[in-house]
Amino acid sequence: MAERGLEPSPAAVAALPPEVRAQLAELELELSEGDITQKGYEKKRSKLLSPYSPQTQDIHTEAVQAALAKHKEQKMALPMPTKRRSTFVQSPADACTPPENFSAPPDVTTTTSSSSSSSSIRPANIDLPPSGIVKGMHKGSNRSSLMDTADGVPVSSRVSTKIQQLLNTLKRPKRPPLKEFFVDDSEEIVEVPQPDPNQPKPEGRQMTPVKGEPLGVICNWPPALESALQRWGTTQAKCSCLTALDMTGKPVYTLTYGKLWSRSLKLAYTLLNKLGTKNEPVLKPGDRVALVYPNNDPVMFMVAFYGCLLAEVIPVPIEVPLTRKDAGGQQIGFLLGSCGIALALTSEVCLKGLPKTQNGEIVQFKGWPRLKWVVTDSKYLSKPPKDWQPHISPAGTEPAYIEYKTSKEGSVMGVTVSRLAMLSHCQALSQACNYSEGETIVNVLDFKKDAGLWHGMFANVMNKMHTISVPYSVMKTCPLSWVQRVHAHKAKVALVKCRDLHWAMMAHRDQRDVSLSSLRMLIVTDGANPWSVSSCDAFLSLFQSHGLKPEAICPCATSAEAMTVAIRRPGVPGAPLPGRAILSMNGLSYGVIRVNTEDKNSALTVQDVGHVMPGGMMCIVKPDGPPQLCKTDEIGEICVSSRTGGMMYFGLAGVTKNTFEVIPVNSAGSPVGDVPFIRSGLLGFVGPGSLVFVVGKMDGLLMVSGRRHNADDIVATGLAVEAIKTVYRGRIAVFSVSVFYDERIVVVAEQRPDASEEDSFQWMSRVLQAIDSIHQVGVYCLALVPANTLPKTPLGGIHISQTKQLFLEGSLHPCNILMCPHTCVTNLPKPRQKQPGVGPASVMVGNLVAGKRIAQAAGRDLGQIEENDLVRKHQFLAEILQWRAQATPDHVLFMLLNAKGTAVCTASCLQLHKRAERIAAVLGDKGHLNAGDNVVLLYPPGIELIAAFYGCLYAGCIPVTVRPPHAQNLTATLPTVRMIVDVSKAACILTGQTLMRLLRSREAAAAVDVKTWPTIIDTDDLPRKRLPQLYKPPTPEMLAYLDFSVSTTGMLTGVKMSHSAVNALCRAIKLQCELYSSRQIAICLDPYCGLGFALWCLCSVYSGHQSVLIPPMELENNLFLWLATVNQYKIRDTFCSYSVMELCTKGLGNQVEVLKTRGINLSCVRTCVVVAEERPRVALQQSFSKLFKDIGLSPRAVSTTFGSRVNVAICLQGTSGPDPTTVYVDLKSLRHDRVRLVERGAPQSLLLSESGKILPGVKVVIVNPETKGPVGDSHLGEIWVNSPHTASGYYTIYDSETLQADHFNTRLSFGDAAQTLWARTGYLGFVRRTELTAATGERHDALYVVGALDETLELRGLRYHPIDIETSVSRIHRSIAECAVFTWTNLLVVVVELCGSEQEALDLVPLVTNVVLEEHYLIVGVVVVVDPGVIPINSRGEKQRMHLRDSFLADQLDPIYVAYNM
Repeated sequence: MAERGLEPSPAAVAALPPEVRAQLAELELELSEGDITQKGYEKKRSKLLSPYSPQTQDIHTEAVQAALAKHKEQKMALPMPTKRRSTFVQSPADACTPPENFSAPPDVTTTTSSSSSSSSIRPANIDLPPSGIVKGMHKGSNRSSLMDTADGVPVSSRVSTKIQQLLNTLKRPKRPPLKEFFVDDSEEIVEVPQPDPNQPKPEGRQMTPVKGEPLGVICNWPPALESALQRWGTTQAKCSCLTALDMTGKPVYTLTYGKLWSRSLKLAYTLLNKLGTKNEPVLKPGDRVALVYPNNDPVMFMVAFYGCLLAEVIPVPIEVPLTRKDAGGQQIGFLLGSCGIALALTSEVCLKGLPKTQNGEIVQFKGWPRLKWVVTDSKYLSKPPKDWQPHISPAGTEPAYIEYKTSKEGSVMGVTVSRLAMLSHCQALSQACNYSEGETIVNVLDFKKDAGLWHGMFANVMNKMHTISVPYSVMKTCPLSWVQRVHAHKAKVALVKCRDLHWAMMAHRDQRDVSLSSLRMLIVTDGANPWSVSSCDAFLSLFQSHGLKPEAICPCATSAEAMTVAIRRPGVPGAPLPGRAILSMNGLSYGVIRVNTEDKNSALTVQDVGHVMPGGMMCIVKPDGPPQLCKTDEIGEICVSSRTGGMMYFGLAGVTKNTFEVIPVNSAGSPVGDVPFIRSGLLGFVGPGSLVFVVGKMDGLLMVSGRRHNADDIVATGLAVEAIKTVYRGRIAVFSVSVFYDERIVVVAEQRPDASEEDSFQWMSRVLQAIDSIHQVGVYCLALVPANTLPKTPLGGIHISQTKQLFLEGSLHPCNILMCPHTCVTNLPKPRQKQPGVGPASVMVGNLVAGKRIAQAAGRDLGQIEENDLVRKHQFLAEILQWRAQATPDHVLFMLLNAKGTAVCTASCLQLHKRAERIAAVLGDKGHLNAGDNVVLLYPPGIELIAAFYGCLYAGCIPVTVRPPHAQNLTATLPTVRMIVDVSKAACILTGQTLMRLLRSREAAAAVDVKTWPTIIDTDDLPRKRLPQLYKPPTPEMLAYLDFSVSTTGMLTGVKMSHSAVNALCRAIKLQCELYSSRQIAICLDPYCGLGFALWCLCSVYSGHQSVLIPPMELENNLFLWLATVNQYKIRDTFCSYSVMELCTKGLGNQVEVLKTRGINLSCVRTCVVVAEERPRVALQQSFSKLFKDIGLSPRAVSTTFGSRVNVAICLQGTSGPDPTTVYVDLKSLRHDRVRLVERGAPQSLLLSESGKILPGVKVVIVNPETKGPVGDSHLGEIWVNSPHTASGYYTIYDSETLQADHFNTRLSFGDAAQTLWARTGYLGFVRRTELTAATGERHDALYVVGALDETLELRGLRYHPIDIETSVSRIHRSIAECAVFTWTNLLVVVVELCGSEQEALDLVPLVTNVVLEEHYLIVGVVVVVDPGVIPINSRGEKQRMHLRDSFLADQLDPIYVAYNM
C-alpha cells in the first residue's frame, strides 16, 4: 500500500530538461536531509517548474481533476468542524521524528482528574434558570414539535450558520435511489435492495481453463534444491552466490557457493546434534524453527535457511520484533504457537538489538510462545565430523518451509510449501525467465518471502546465479542504489516494486554514467496494482535514454498461496509490446469487463502480467460462493493448478480445503475436471491471446451495496487530489467497516505536520467528491491522523487490519475527521407514516374484540382501610402538630445529622410547635402579612426549614420552599431564586443571616436586581412572642403550600397543594409504608419540592414517626454518612435520590471491605426507596444492590417511586405487596408506541422496572395523548392519574384556564361512563398485569414509566426517548463520562463529555455515529465533544437537555470538537 512513490507526476519529471531535473533532485535531497523546510521546498520547486507547466499528467490525475471541476460548478459549502485551538498541537520537533522512535505527542488537556469518578469533576448539581421567559406551565398539548425551533437563540450565532450549511448539503439529492422498505405492522423488514435494472451483466460464454506451456525436461535438473546447492558448493566453490551491501549501498561481503555449502552443513550438524543431549535432541527432522534476521543481513539468513533444509527441519522466516507490542506481532505469536515452534535462529547482532527486560533477558513478546534463541554465527557452530553427511532425498510432498501471510482481518497464517513445490517452482521460474548460469540478479525485495525469496534465494542457487541484495534501509537513504548496482555489475535481471521505480526517478540526477542496457528483465512484482502502469511508463520514458529496453519490463503477479501466478516473458527486441486494457470502473464494480468508452474519467487502465506459468493451468472463479467458473467477460478470483503452489495453511485444515483444494464447477454446479486448483487471492481475467490481467486483490475488496470496489483504486483516486500538501503518499489506508447491514468505506491518511486546518478540510471534501464521481460510491468516514501514527508493516507499508481495529475501538486518535453517513446510508427503513382516521372509539372496540384489557390500575381503596388513629379527626396539618405538642410534647420528630454523623439539632413535638409560633408572630409583626400571602422559605436542608413551614401555616401564609443559591455559583443559581420569588408574588422571604447577607451582596447584585427583593426576615434569633390565636383555614380546599420546580425541559412550574391534598398525601404514604410513632426513617434527599419535600417536612408530623435527616451535600464530605447512619440507628426504611445512590455506587464501589471493617451492616433495611420523577434507572439500582449485597443489603429492598408535577406521589413501593417486577420490551416496537415483551438478551431489548406500587386511593389509566382515548395494555401511552392528593392546579402569572383544565381536570374522550376527572402526568408508560398477587388478593397490575412526553424526540415518524440513545452512546468508549441528545431542525445532536485526553475527542465521532445507526436506525447530524461537567444536571440528578440545546446554539459550550456529519 505504502509503496507508491513520492510526489510529482512521473511523466512530468521525465519531460523536463536535464539541468532542471538536477536542481529538483538537489531540492529533494535538501528536504530529505532537513536542510530546507517543506514550505521553502514547495516554493522553490513551484518556481523551478512554473515555466514547464501545463504539465502532462497521468490519466488518473486528469480524471480526478475533471471530476472535481464538475463538482465545483454545483458549488456546495460544507460546514467545517469546530475545533478548540489547544487540542491538536503538533510541535515541529515532534512532527519530524522518524517512524522508528515515534513517541506519543504530549497530552495537552486541562482535565487532570480523568481517573477519578465523574462526580468529582462535575460542578454541584444546580437548577438552572428556565430557558426563555417564565413558563409557569407545560407547553401546549402539541408536544411533539417542541424541539423543532431554537427558542430564544440568536440565529446569527456561529453554530446556527454551520447547521444551516449542513442542512443545505443534506438537501442535495442522494446519488443511489432510496431502496423502498416497507413497514410491516409488527416490525420493519429490511428488503433486499433490488438490483439496478441498468447494471451491466456478463454476456460471454463460460471460460475454459488456460494452460501454460509445458515444463521443459532438462536432463541435468537436480532431484532437489539441496542437491543443486551440494553440486555448486562442491564443484564451483569459488563462484559468487550472494552479495550484501552496507548502509551506503557499497558491497560489503560476498558469499560464495563453497562458503554457503560449508556453513549450511555446519549449521545443519549443530541443529541436529549439538543443541540437546544424544538421547534427547532438541530438534528432530520435521520440527519447525523460526528464522529471525533483519532485512539488511541476507547472508546470515541464506545460511540459516539452507542449514534448516539440510537438517530437514522446517524454517519459518518472520520479521524481527522491534517492540513488545508490534503491529500484528500478537498474530505472528499465534502462528509460532500453532506451528509448535520453541526455537528461534538469529544472528549475534540481531540478538543484541532485541528488546530486553531489566535483567537482560529477551522480553516476552505479546502473544508469543516461550522461545529458545540460537545464534547462528560461524564461530558458534560445530564442524561436522568427516563421516557426517546430510540426508538429501529426491524432492517429495514433505514440507520444506512455511511462509507467513497476513489475511484481511489481520490473522497470520502459515502457507506450507513442499520440497517438490519449491523445486518445481524454481524450474518454472527458470524456464519462464530464461535464467542461465552465472547471470547476475539485483534484488530490492524482501528476501524472506514472496518473489524476493523465490528468485533471490532459490532460483539463483538452482541456476548458479549471483544475487545482489539491496535492503530497504539502503533504498531509504540512497534510492538510486539499485540502478547503480545494475550498472556496476552489468546485471541481467532486477527484481523491484513500483515504489523502487518511483524512488529511482525521484533521485535520478541525470547520471550520464548509468547504463541499464545489460538488463534483459526488469521484474515488477506488484505489476498487479492499478498504479503500476503509470510507474512502468514513466520509468521507461526516463531511462530509455540509458539503454533500458522497452521489452525488458516484465510485470508479474504473485501470492503467498499460489506463488508466481503469471509473469511476462522477456520480449524480443522490435516485437510489438503487449496491449493495455482500459476498463470501465462502473463495469468493474459489478464484476464485468467493459471497455470504457463513455466517460474517460471513470476508467481503469491495466497492463497484462504475461502468461500462465510453464506447466501450470489457470481458471477464473466467482469470488464468493461455490467456485463457479466465470464467463469470459467477468472478473473473478484467479485460481492456478500446478505442482508449484503451496500445499496448505499450517494447522488449519478447514480453511486449507477452501483455498488449496478447489474443484471448479460449471453454472449447473457440477465439477469441471478433477484437478484441484489453488485460490490465489487475486482478482482478474484472462484477455485476448491468453494474457493475464489482474485488477485487484481479494483482501482489498470492498463490497458496498452489492457492488465491488478495490481499496487500491480508491487510494489512487485520493492521491490524485493534489494530495501532497496535506497528506503523505503511501500512508493511506482504505478499508470497510460493517455498519447497519452494509459495508461502509473508511479512508485514513497521515496528515503532514504543516498542513493547515483549511487545507486539510479542503482536501478531505475534494477526496469525497472525487471518489463519489469516479467510483460512484460514498465514503462513510475520512480521517486524518498525525504523521507517523499509523501502525506500519516491517517494510514501511500501512498495517491495514491493525488500523481498522484501532478505528473500531476508538484509539486511532485522528486530528481531523469527516463523516458522511447521510450520503452513504441509503438502506434505512422508510419513515413511519401515522395512520389517520382511526377514531379512539374504534380503537376501544378493536381492543375489546381482540380481548385486550384497557390499560388501567389502582392502589388500595382508601375507604375500606380502617384506622383507629386520632389523627383522622384533624383535617389540617397545623392542628395535628398542636395536638402532638400537647399529647406527646417530648417525642422527637426530627433529628438532623452533620457530615460526621452526629446529631446537630433535634426537634420534639413541643419544640417544633413553639418555634413555629415565634415565626408566625414575626410574620405578623415584621412582615405585616395577611392570611393568604405567599412567603418564600430560603433555608439549607434542616429543621429550620420545617419550623418556618409550620410557622407560615400558623400565620395563615402560603409557604414556598426554594433551594438557596450556591455561594460559589451565584450567576447560575440566583436567577432561579429570583424567578420563583417573582412568579410566586412572594410578600416576604424568610431566611437565616448568612443567606440574607448573600442575597444583598455585591456578587448577587451582578446576577440579579437586589434592590427589589421583597421584605427579608432573618429567623436566626427571634423574640419569645406568640400569636394570640393560630390561623385555621375555613375549608380544606384552601391552599396549603406552593411547590415550584424546574422540569428537565427547562420549564419552571409551580403547583398548588390544598390542605385536603396534603392530608390525603400523608395518609397514603403512612398506609403504604406502615408509619407510626415508634418507627424511625432516614431521609437523604433534597427537601425543596415534590415527594422529597413531603417526606422531609410533612410525613413525620402527620404519622408521628421519627425522621433522621441527612442533607445530601454532607455526603460529599463523607461518603459513608448515609449507610453508616442506617446501620447505627438500625433503620428499616430509608429514602434517597438517584444522585445519592450514584455517589455511593461510584465512590464506595471499591470500599466494601472498609465498610465491613467499620461494622456497617444493612441487613436491617426493609425498603430503600429512590425518590424520582423519571424512568427507573435499573442499571444503577442493580449495581447498588449487587455492591452492597456483601454487607447485608437485601436485593428486594431497593425500589423507586414515581411522581410528576400534577401528583407528586403516584407510586411508592411500601412494606407490603409483591416485589417490584422487571420486564424486557422490544425497542423497535416501543418507537411505534407499542409494547412487546421479549426474552432477556433479545436484540434491541430494553430492561424496564416497575416504579413501586400504586399508592392507596390512586387510580391510573394509560391514554393516547393525541386522541385522549384509553389504550390497551399492549400500547404505550400517557399516564393519567386520579387521586385525592392530586395538586389543584398550576400557580401561574396568567391563570390559563384551558391549560389548567387540560392538565388537571380532563376527561377521557370516551369509554368512561363515570366521567372521572383525570390529571395528565406528562409521562409515557404502560400497565402490565403480572402473575403476582396484590394485597387485595387480586392479580397485581404493574405500572412501568418509560419517559417524559416533553423529552421525546420525533424522528423519522418514530418516537425516541433520549435516555435510550444516551445509554447506547455511553457504552461505546471508556472516556465518555456523560452524554445528552436533543434535536434541532430534525437533526439529531449528540453531546458527549470526554473524561480522557483530548486526543481521544475525534475517536468518538465515528463510534457515536455507528452505534446510533446500528441500534436506533438514526443518522447523527452533529457530534459535540465537551469537557466533563458541561451537561447541566438539576438537583434531582436529571439532565437539562433544553438548557444544553440553547447553550449549544448560542455558542456558549466551548466544545473541544464539533463534527457536522454530512
